[in-house]
Amino acid sequence: MIDRGGLAEFLRRRRESLQPEDVGLPRGRRRRTAGLRREEVAAICHISADYYSRLERERGPRPSEQMIASIAQGLHLSLDERDHLFRLAGHNPPTRGSASEHINPGLLRIFDRLTDTPAEIVTELGETLRQTPLAVALTGGLTHYTGPARSIGYRWFTDPAVRTLYHPDDHALHSRVFASGLRRLVTLRGPESPAAHLQQLLMARSEEFRAVWNEHEVGIRYNDTKRYVHPDIGDLELSCQALVDPDQSHMLLVYTAVPGSESHEKLRLLSVIGDQQIFRA
Repeated sequence: MIDRGGLAEFLRRRRESLQPEDVGLPRGRRRRTAGLRREEVAAICHISADYYSRLERERGPRPSEQMIASIAQGLHLSLDERDHLFRLAGHNPPTRGSASEHINPGLLRIFDRLTDTPAEIVTELGETLRQTPLAVALTGGLTHYTGPARSIGYRWFTDPAVRTLYHPDDHALHSRVFASGLRRLVTLRGPESPAAHLQQLLMARSEEFRAVWNEHEVGIRYNDTKRYVHPDIGDLELSCQALVDPDQSHMLLVYTAVPGSESHEKLRLLSVIGDQQIFRA
């Protein structure tokens, strides 16, 4: 059963404890509000301001699990706080661990500050949860996929268009890295895991995947740089640094170019060009 009073008070306290910069929003001038405004919370949680305001006023229908998950993420709640919010709303909290998509607030705070850098937060299966605007300009929007196509590894072996973004000389390495990483996850997570399900789908749908999988390679990793072929600015060589959240098995991937290099100048140009219509869903 929903605890309307407890839910309203908890939301209000969390909102008032946050500042715009805590959630990647500009502060603006002449700000008098203590913490975030209700409409700001609604925007970062992808819900209407009227609906959110009613929650804080102990009104309206009980929010769904999907709505509570969105609010928990938007307010940068910890896992314990997320679980508390679910219980206040009368729902059982989601399971924790590798299958969870709730991003650690510390990871989000770092991500929110990477405004001038291609960066993304991904799951262990290569499902993109968040992208910076420059990452969208580099690789296209990757958060709209559903089903197995959410995984970059699945798209790699089933959608030829995905490969056009990467240097053709590196295609074989990408295939080996994806298959090797999936093999590690299947062994780690077990035969009933999402990783095992993805492996079974790829075995049925990709001859190339079957061939690479049957090599039984493990521990295959990328070189120091990844090479991209952007349709507007051409070839780029970018270093990829990963920050791992061991509790959620999420990774923050940050792509950078050597200062003064041609790729560095192209990244600066890309930040001006922005998200090209070729990538827009």
